[in-house]
Amino acid sequence: MSKTIRVALAGAGAFGIKHLDACRLIDGVQVTSLVSRELDKTREVAARYGIGHCTTELADSLARPDVDAVILCTPTQMHAAQAIACMKAGKHVQAEIPLADSLRDAYAVVELQKQTGLVAMCGHTRRFNPSHQWVRKKIVAGELNIQQMDVQTYFFRRTNMNALGQPRSWTDHLLWHHAAHTVDLFAYQARSPIVKANAIQGPIHPNLGIAMDMSIQLKAANGAICTLSLSFNNDGPLGTFFRYIGDSGTYIARYDDLVNGKDEKIDVSKVDVSMNGIELQDREFFAAIREGREPNASAAQVLPCYEVLHDLERQLAQQA
Repeated sequence: MSKTIRVALAGAGAFGIKHLDACRLIDGVQVTSLVSRELDKTREVAARYGIGHCTTELADSLARPDVDAVILCTPTQMHAAQAIACMKAGKHVQAEIPLADSLRDAYAVVELQKQTGLVAMCGHTRRFNPSHQWVRKKIVAGELNIQQMDVQTYFFRRTNMNALGQPRSWTDHLLWHHAAHTVDLFAYQARSPIVKANAIQGPIHPNLGIAMDMSIQLKAANGAICTLSLSFNNDGPLGTFFRYIGDSGTYIARYDDLVNGKDEKIDVSKVDVSMNGIELQDREFFAAIREGREPNASAAQVLPCYEVLHDLERQLAQQA
């Protein structure tokens, strides 16, 4: 590999732009190829970020010798197949969350990673947000044990729109996308595997074909519990709010910000080299490539999350 890690980014939508902005801030990284669905828009983004090659086909980028690694910000349903294609082409890969929308496909990604030895990572950003890292450091130091997590993931999204208010070509999903953040984070912060999981959901949307409201309960082997409420029907405030209830304190995290139970702001600016969770996630991906090691949030590490999602999906199917 050359000194500079040369990257293809697939999916120039809302999250693709976040990764392009992050890559600009990381030394020794150059985005050399951009893949997206509409060529004219792809060319516009490529010109804005100084990317020399753009295409509508991932295969075009994978065939290029100036691509060492790929970041996938494509629709959920494409992640597993595209991650596999990247590794078969000899490219390291980071897929945005979720790794897959079925357990079978998640297993396939992990198996190929083991065979190739390439870096395969999934964008479980909550592991990297400074707010959650601050809590994690207290847990690892033995200064805090999680008793309960109470999480709200709320959007107002009754049509197929992305985070920029643009039409999507695919349908988002509360279970396989948004719940994945919390299921993984809970086990990661509790430092204990999930041994019990329950779910119920509201009515299926007549046009989108998905449940717009969902409730999930989790229990870890060490006794910690988690309650997760998700909705596409919530008309503000929007986003995800994590309440950590521990044996020595309560903390509330929202993306990269953190307060205690008295709503007093906690300075997390010294936790890592950036306050941007996406940038920190990308830094870990590139560092793992350079150092020839497994990254935090590797495909193998996050696989238990998808095993839980699979079990919850089966529960919900039985309730239908």
